[in-house]
Amino acid sequence: MSFDVDIGRCSERGPREENEDFSGVVQPAHQDAAHGLIAAVADGVSMGGRGREAAQTAVLSLVRDYYATPETWDITVALDRLISAHNAWLADHNRRRQGAGAEGAAAMCTLTALVLQGHSYTVAHVGDTRAWLLRDGDCIQLTQDHCFEQPDMRSRLTRALGLDDGVRLDYVQGELQPGDSFVLTSDGVHGVLKRRRLAALAAEGSADAASASLVREALAAGGRDNATAVVIRVRGLAASRLEDALLRGRQLPAPMRLRVGDVLDGYTVTALVDDNGVHRLYQAREAATGELVALKTLHEARASDPEERAMLAHEAWLSQRITERDSRGLVRAREVEHASAFYAVFDWHSGHTLEHWLGHGRRFDIGDVVEGALTVCKALGRLHRQGVVHRDVKPANLHLGDDGQWRLLDLGVALSGREPATQRQLHAGTPSYMNPEQWGGPGDRDPRAADAGSDLYGLGVTLYRWLTGHLPYGEVEPYQLARFRRDPKAPSRLRPDVPIWLDHVVLKAVARDEAQRFETAEEFALALERGASRPLAAPGSTPLATRDPAALWMIAFAISALFNLLLVVWLLFLPR
Repeated sequence: MSFDVDIGRCSERGPREENEDFSGVVQPAHQDAAHGLIAAVADGVSMGGRGREAAQTAVLSLVRDYYATPETWDITVALDRLISAHNAWLADHNRRRQGAGAEGAAAMCTLTALVLQGHSYTVAHVGDTRAWLLRDGDCIQLTQDHCFEQPDMRSRLTRALGLDDGVRLDYVQGELQPGDSFVLTSDGVHGVLKRRRLAALAAEGSADAASASLVREALAAGGRDNATAVVIRVRGLAASRLEDALLRGRQLPAPMRLRVGDVLDGYTVTALVDDNGVHRLYQAREAATGELVALKTLHEARASDPEERAMLAHEAWLSQRITERDSRGLVRAREVEHASAFYAVFDWHSGHTLEHWLGHGRRFDIGDVVEGALTVCKALGRLHRQGVVHRDVKPANLHLGDDGQWRLLDLGVALSGREPATQRQLHAGTPSYMNPEQWGGPGDRDPRAADAGSDLYGLGVTLYRWLTGHLPYGEVEPYQLARFRRDPKAPSRLRPDVPIWLDHVVLKAVARDEAQRFETAEEFALALERGASRPLAAPGSTPLATRDPAALWMIAFAISALFNLLLVVWLLFLPR
């Protein structure tokens, strides 16, 4: 989702012969939405008529090249590299012109750039163009002019693009709110209009009319320079970014233990659902809508841990991202506006987990099991297509709602490629539901990191227990590879009403050899959908050499020992 903004631009040359100001605003295409919106104003420094060239190339190169930068770059890094590269280009051209004897033909300009991304804004600035923020009736100047302090030298810049080989930029970042207005001006506007008048004109009419009013009144008031104004009014925010969530996680306090009846930002706590020593999960009612929601907070023992804060922020952001278009089989996280504390809000679904039902001895019909497993499998497929690995698929994270829908819970340890480094290094998961490659062993020298196949194996083990009430390899402790030295029993041997075709699907999903398992969630789902109409082939027994390579050496040793024993008996006791 991109910003809902009203944009206005106006630039006039005034009494000057040429307009050396230049401005640009670019809203992202759908595929570039993560980069946000970028706007810039540049004011050329009049030296030999090259000011227009410097201003135009500075703005155009910035707004065009910005969307080619990697999404993984911080905004300040992207802006710094782009602006510094253009400054180096201008400085090199200026040296060449001076070397060719073109006196006074230097191309220089000031530049103020604004990026709106997610729920934050970033300003990059050099020179005496300005950025203003209008919020709640206040007009805040976000930039400082890089000029000499003496009144008679205010027009002399201390910093500008093209002035030196290197350029030092000022950066300002802050939280973005609906209703904010940003104004970018050249000195032909703010050098004439007082702050109060500038704010009043910027707030009148549409953004386009406001920008025209600023320029027109500045020139009418006796302005002797080019006049340029860009007005951007934020009516609605784009989707929250991970950086926004991490920033809130660092800045906001964690709420203390909440009791039934306590109110947090319009959410009234109705029940404490879970407390595991790291997180607390509450049921609460939203005052604005009357809907029930789930609040997830950090336990006070972990509230000051920056790594736990980053992991909870990542979970909330990831849940919002993957459920933005389709939340089937998953739990949607909600955007929290104007939060006074650090917590996450999720949709509330009444019901119980599969672990709860199995612990209470509930026996599910075969059709219900297949339907539920198919729903979870398709949800995993959507995660994997977005580059997300759940890492903890198990009955405790499968939830059957009162609406009859199965959902996959808890993205707290999921990998997205944007997760904190500590989370990436964490050996997460529940041992009995983790594929043996994660433990290493003779065939795998080092433990393997979890991947999409790990989720499918976890679903396979869950499906086995769902049907039979047992684990295919029994309870597995960390690095207990001996558990995998036998093939699991077919589910139909433990539950006779399990059809043979489902035996084949389940045994393929939990095969000891990863080459025998499903490669993708789509393949797994297709096997469940086809069922008996196009059954899978019966899996063969895993060779002893694959299950337990050391057993072959033990057998060979036993045979050798027996042969040597017989040889000794023959030599000592049998007649020659």
